[in-house]
Amino acid sequence: MELFTPDAGLLFWMVLSFGVVFLVLAKWGFPVITRMVDDRKRFIDQSLDAAREANEKLTDIKKQSETILAQAREEQAKILKEAADTRALLIEEARAEARTEGARLLSEARVQIQQEKEAALRDIRQQTAQIAIEVAEKIMRKSLTDERQHMELIERMVESEGPHPLPTSEE
Repeated sequence: MELFTPDAGLLFWMVLSFGVVFLVLAKWGFPVITRMVDDRKRFIDQSLDAAREANEKLTDIKKQSETILAQAREEQAKILKEAADTRALLIEEARAEARTEGARLLSEARVQIQQEKEAALRDIRQQTAQIAIEVAEKIMRKSLTDERQHMELIERMVESEGPHPLPTSEE
């Protein structure tokens, strides 16, 4: 049983060494340990606050990015609509210009055709008159071989309404 009951001298020295160690720790160890624990607690709190702030900023950034994306989509739709409207306007202007140009060319072609037709008709009339005169001259030379027939023809022409004019180029 001696094992369970300590000696008074041993007990004294154990209490004295415990007191000295406790005083040394209380003077220099515990303040350092508590300061380290407080620093660590402050660091953890700051990290948690920074994480909360970062999370809030991230949420704000997500909202802003969604807003910016929505604005960009609206702007894109607006630009595409304006481009389609401009394209349609350009196509309509080109069609109108083509119609105008086509009508102008058609009108010029009609005028040119009419002028060529009139020129051809004048030419044909002149050629017809020339041929008629030549044919009449040849017939008259053959049929009026004697002077008596010649005089009878002249009298008939004078008795009738008179000489018939040749067709002009205006007819």
